[in-house]
Amino acid sequence: MGKAQLHRSWNEIKTNDSWAIFKIMGEFVNGFEKMSKIGPCVSIFGSARTKPGDKYYQLASNIATKIVNHGYGVITGGGPGIMEAGNKGAHIGGGTSVGLNIELPFEQHDNPYIDSDKSIDHDYFFVRKVMFVKYSQGFVVMPGGFGTLDELFEAITLIQTEKIEKFPIILVGSEFWTGLFDWVKSTLLREFATISEKDLDLIHIVDTEDEVLEIIDDFYREFNLSPNF
Repeated sequence: MGKAQLHRSWNEIKTNDSWAIFKIMGEFVNGFEKMSKIGPCVSIFGSARTKPGDKYYQLASNIATKIVNHGYGVITGGGPGIMEAGNKGAHIGGGTSVGLNIELPFEQHDNPYIDSDKSIDHDYFFVRKVMFVKYSQGFVVMPGGFGTLDELFEAITLIQTEKIEKFPIILVGSEFWTGLFDWVKSTLLREFATISEKDLDLIHIVDTEDEVLEIIDDFYREFNLSPNF
């Protein structure tokens, strides 16, 4: 590639980046307009690969049903696996069922349990993650992969740095989560002191739907429900 061609290619990239701003703004405006109307919700995260026969699929569905029975809606990533289970449980309970969908080359497709007026499509992960955090009153995190961990640790970071209001973060499945947070405590907290003990105050590891609801209800007896930005 010659120097002139290189500059032309770079200028095309810069032009495309500038126009992308309008698409990004459109995603934010659409998301804010729809999400601001749904009322208090709890987000449920977890693997898209979890099958309906898995114990965590059923547990996620049960948790979602209890959440809507306590007056909250449920937000998921809108896809299969744990996301489908969360929306299914909300649907069974007759509550608000929101899906924040993302265009992916694999795994992601809309599940059939999202309310028809509460299915929101995204091209950008970062816009989608803002919607999760801004409009959630709590995170329920089931076993999952890199995407689940990304959403979990971003929420912890935003609370730690006081960029958002505090809300409960509930990890479901002690067999899955205990090893990771043992490492967080032994290595990050004690050995290297890269976090402080209060950074872990809002993180709970549980195994049952009743524990999830108890933590959420206890938290909101003390704090007001509100958007997080």
